[in-house]
Amino acid sequence: MNSNWKRSSELLVLGVILAVTPGFASAKGADRGWNTPAGSDPYIARQVGHELVMLPYYSVFDNLEYRVNGYTVELFGQVTRPILKSDAENAVKHIEGVEHVTNHIEVLPLSGMDWQIRRAEYRAVFGRGSLYRYAMGANPSIHIIVDNGHVTLVGVVGNEMDKSLANIQANSVPGVFSVTNDLRVEG
Repeated sequence: MNSNWKRSSELLVLGVILAVTPGFASAKGADRGWNTPAGSDPYIARQVGHELVMLPYYSVFDNLEYRVNGYTVELFGQVTRPILKSDAENAVKHIEGVEHVTNHIEVLPLSGMDWQIRRAEYRAVFGRGSLYRYAMGANPSIHIIVDNGHVTLVGVVGNEMDKSLANIQANSVPGVFSVTNDLRVEG
């Protein structure tokens, strides 16, 4: 009986986590700033979003966005590893129907100080309070971009309070020059 209760408790916890994790599905695609103008092939847009989130080195410290216009895909964002920029372009250009890829992805400077800030920001934003749920999954819905000591939060949160809390937590890290809160509230 004890093992059945434990199993039921685990399933209940998993259900609650999935229910309260805002943007679990939407944060991985269209609601992350990735869009498809009218007249574009929705298949291409879905495939581009899928290919980008499946990249092996894509992390909470990277931001990948795209725009599909007809059969042309434009890539945007910031990445910590140069290989991720080329991997993103290569993954997208092999999608059926894509005729041209324009890659505007910025490779962030390699800086030991920025890596220290990234780790500290991760602990500050996800380590306390209710924001830990945004770090769950292979592709968290909050991404922390650090460029020469300047921090930008991007992604999707469930409500204004979480957006404000993430901003407060990000601003609490010493050594940060500025914090830009580009988080969007779901819905």
